[in-house]
Amino acid sequence: MKTIEKEISAAQEIKKSSFIAYLAPLASFEALRAQLRRQHPKARHIVWAYRALNEPGQIVENSSDDGEPKSTAGAPCLNALRGASLINAA
Repeated sequence: MKTIEKEISAAQEIKKSSFIAYLAPLASFEALRAQLRRQHPKARHIVWAYRALNEPGQIVENSSDDGEPKSTAGAPCLNALRGASLINAA
């Protein structure tokens, strides 16, 4: 398993829609979500996913589609984290 030490981002525009992706250490997840809501108040969807290792050593995962059709946004993000074997990352 791997982790990430600092936040990174990428942006792309497709058919006049902007897509911004962030990868961050899990410790900064909640602050980053709040910051994104403030910086992008017109954003229709802010989807997210995270993977964490809890005290007993179990992997805890969660994701949100934030209004997108079920499993079309958050789940692919979570699968990307899984595919990269990332832990304690969002």
